[in-house]
Amino acid sequence: MLTAITLLALFLGKIRGALTSDFVKEIIHELKKLPQDIEKLLADTESIRQLAKKFQGARNFLFLGRGINFPTALEGALKLKEISYIHAEAYAAGEMKHGPIALIDKDLPVLAISTRSETYDKLISNLKEVQARSGILIALATEGDEILKTFVENVIYVPKCLEIFSPILNIVPLQLFSYFVADFRGLDVDQPRNLAKSVTVE
Repeated sequence: MLTAITLLALFLGKIRGALTSDFVKEIIHELKKLPQDIEKLLADTESIRQLAKKFQGARNFLFLGRGINFPTALEGALKLKEISYIHAEAYAAGEMKHGPIALIDKDLPVLAISTRSETYDKLISNLKEVQARSGILIALATEGDEILKTFVENVIYVPKCLEIFSPILNIVPLQLFSYFVADFRGLDVDQPRNLAKSVTVE
């Protein structure tokens, strides 16, 4: 869906004269690299599996994201709730001080989508606030990030891509994390309890 919307935006931008042909070609070139990047993530899931094993007993989870990756955080929290039955909430990282920060302690894992973006420095500041309150940090980071690993113990790396495409890549390890957590908890990931497709139930 995100890919289709991006292509529609590029098409409309081009026919309206807001985007140049060269710009559109460059974006599509980057878009074509995403399947290989996703294959790379799917081929090496051991680090995600180990993190899932480590946190399978958590009772609560907080997901943080900024900008276009706030909806990614929402989807990550939703998947964890749906198939592992762990209470999980997502918040825009910039709003953390307006409520969730009161819940942060040594028992709360905080998973932050920390891939490179225009708001990266602000997100680093948010993570340090979590660290100062003894929160357990898990960071989703761009390959080659040397900053996060200096103060975050649990890091999941994703390939570098344009920020506009980052939600497409970032959701993959979050879904895998939820899957492995549920599997370690002995749950049936194919038939989550009480769930029904919204298209079949009013």
